Amino acid sequence: MFKVIIPKATFKELEKIDSKNQKLVFSKIKDLEKGLFTTDNALNGKHKGKFRKRAGNYKIVYLKENDILVITLIRIAHRKEVY
Repeated sequence: MFKVIIPKATFKELEKIDSKNQKLVFSKIKDLEKGLFTTDNALNGKHKGKFRKRAGNYKIVYLKENDILVITLIRIAHRKEVY
């Protein structure tokens, strides 16, 4: 079981999303808590070390810290705007 940290700025991005997509994003966050990372992709370049999880038309960018089992959500945005 992982602990997911949602910074205030990321939570504000989540609040701007419509309720249907919010539910989808929250279900994907629950998957992160459970440790389900199989479909996630690692980012390259300046974002190396971060991962992305798709939630419909939105992407969740996060940083996984294995030693202490913490996941910090960095950004939740429409897939056209995420990078």
